[in-house]
Amino acid sequence: MMALARIGKLCRSLVQEPSKGLFVGVVQPGWIECCTGAKRHLLSQDVIKLQEFQKNKLAVAHLLTGAKGNYIELFSQKLQSNDLILRDELKLLLHMCQSADDMVIARDAISRYHAENRKLMFGDFKFGPLFVRLCYELGMEDLAAATILDKSMSGFFSEATSFNITLDMLFTKGYYENCLEVLTTMRKQPVPFNTNTLMLASATFYKLNTEESYRMCTAMLENGLTEGMIIPRHALCFAVALALRQNDIEKAQSLFSQIMTPDSLLCRNLKVMILAMSGEVTDVIALLSAALTPKSFSFFKKPAFSQEVVDLLLLRIEGGTHMLKVEQIVKDLEQADQVTHQTVDAMLCHTPTGKRRPSLLMEERRHSQRTQSPRVATLLSD
Repeated sequence: MMALARIGKLCRSLVQEPSKGLFVGVVQPGWIECCTGAKRHLLSQDVIKLQEFQKNKLAVAHLLTGAKGNYIELFSQKLQSNDLILRDELKLLLHMCQSADDMVIARDAISRYHAENRKLMFGDFKFGPLFVRLCYELGMEDLAAATILDKSMSGFFSEATSFNITLDMLFTKGYYENCLEVLTTMRKQPVPFNTNTLMLASATFYKLNTEESYRMCTAMLENGLTEGMIIPRHALCFAVALALRQNDIEKAQSLFSQIMTPDSLLCRNLKVMILAMSGEVTDVIALLSAALTPKSFSFFKKPAFSQEVVDLLLLRIEGGTHMLKVEQIVKDLEQADQVTHQTVDAMLCHTPTGKRRPSLLMEERRHSQRTQSPRVATLLSD
């Protein structure tokens, strides 16, 4: 509140004073071309924090009703006259941008601010996450990427969050080569990878699906383990899927063995694929048989298997001694509604729900019968 009030006072003074289908194709030529897959965000809202950012924007707008147009115009004039840009002025600008035209001014402003404060950034406010969240809100992933890749902006994005949100935006649009550029820039600056970065990088390598991206993926995870990092399960799942795409069954098995809790829907399907592609049919039979839920336990969530994984299995055991037994188990699974049309790619590229704080749940419950729009007082209290 004190910060918002200070920014509001600053804005008013400036306005008043203008001078200031994926794996079945593993065994078929050209299968990768059909694997565009789901395009959804990989980061949860706990990381992106878009709602929190929008609440702050709404609070600023409430304090500065009617000043937006004047302030943006005045800031443009300030840039043209080469006036010094203050920290709180830039904060305010980034909370007032509503359009692509506004973002042109914002991009010029952060560039100027960075040039003026390059040697004074230690311990200062980090504008990087604020800028990329604004790009996220306005769907301007190209501007976020171009700004991060700009060599003159080196050091401005000094933490992993800015890179991760940008990677998430690019990944969602299918710009995997651009993701690789951002990752390379992040490594060169250097900005340390965190667990979210490892997951996004693994996802990028998986989508690229080349010998080089596979080499980079395995090297990244091996270096992470050497450095004592905890490799997130999601990153390992992407790496396992990539190893299977590259027909490296031994590596897929090794990576899968590092997953601490392999009991999720995705892990279960990856396990079936590994067993099927390695010819361990008896183990597949045991896994599928164990998944058949007795009617007396029908209230439990049933283990499910992707139709494409089932198809891959049937293709692999066709003509073998266990074919009839596997076909019967698959039939039983289908009758029990334990075969889903969800692809492995969709399971991999899912949007996590993130953690929900008890206080937020209570707040939602309190306002559930009132309105969809939160009150200004609530926003200002955050």
